[in-house]
Amino acid sequence: MGAFVDLNTLAQFLAVARLEHLSRAAEELRVAQPSLSRSIARLEAELGTPLFERGGRLRLNAAGQLFRGYVERSLGELEAGRRAVAEAAGQGLGTVRLASETFLAFSGPLAAFKRGHPGVEVELHQLPARETARRLRAQDVDLAVVSQPITAEGLESVLLLDEEVGLAVAPGHPLAGRTAVGVDDLAGQPFIAARPGHWQRRLLERLFAARGLEPRIVCESDEAGAIAELISAGLGIGLVPALSRRTATRLPLVWVGVDDPDCRRSLTLFWASDTRLPAGARRLREAIAGWDWARSGQAQRGF
Repeated sequence: MGAFVDLNTLAQFLAVARLEHLSRAAEELRVAQPSLSRSIARLEAELGTPLFERGGRLRLNAAGQLFRGYVERSLGELEAGRRAVAEAAGQGLGTVRLASETFLAFSGPLAAFKRGHPGVEVELHQLPARETARRLRAQDVDLAVVSQPITAEGLESVLLLDEEVGLAVAPGHPLAGRTAVGVDDLAGQPFIAARPGHWQRRLLERLFAARGLEPRIVCESDEAGAIAELISAGLGIGLVPALSRRTATRLPLVWVGVDDPDCRRSLTLFWASDTRLPAGARRLREAIAGWDWARSGQAQRGF
């Protein structure tokens, strides 16, 4: 590979590969789009094959997907080496990068960790679950907590919590007086739900599909707080994990059980098994794994 393919060119390739959009990648990288386009073209010429499909929307082709994995691992190893040298040189525990779909449940363990390790900076990345495994293997993040299964080689995990997921309804709703409802009782009900791919949305769709039904979704949102607000306003109902019930204590909401053994979620901590985690990441892993998640959930009864 020619000398012109430097680390900056590879970083630019990863940005374009992630966004699959030249102008957005150029904006993120703060470079001119024509310059970025030329860099990608030179990289493809050096490799001797296109990395993107350019018919309509820009997309990674098979060669681009293959190359992306190698570039991510290579740049990840370089970053891991830089952090290891800094740690060995006595420059502190540095930065820990934690990813999750939501951080609503993390104020307790993160606050406790910061009190014990004030010199460690915790960098939070909100990521969809589908991105988590790739970012862990690429060493873009050190740790990740997800609420849905990740099937990928090279990852280790520890189960933090397996909990009930219930139904949130507004006071006065016909279901508010019930202690539990079946999924069949929810057919036709308007749901305020997370966007496709989120664990809560996947659980809702899975519960309905098992009975040959489809949920009636009247609103999608990425914000758990907004979902709770809309439910409390009587615009719909929604699934709520037991651990997150405390986020809506100020709202007039009623929690109803769902009579289905599959209406649960598992909170799991993941990290890359073939990577030596920096000391700060290892200590945060211990703090999160050692947190009393079950007690946290029990303390959050009622809205």
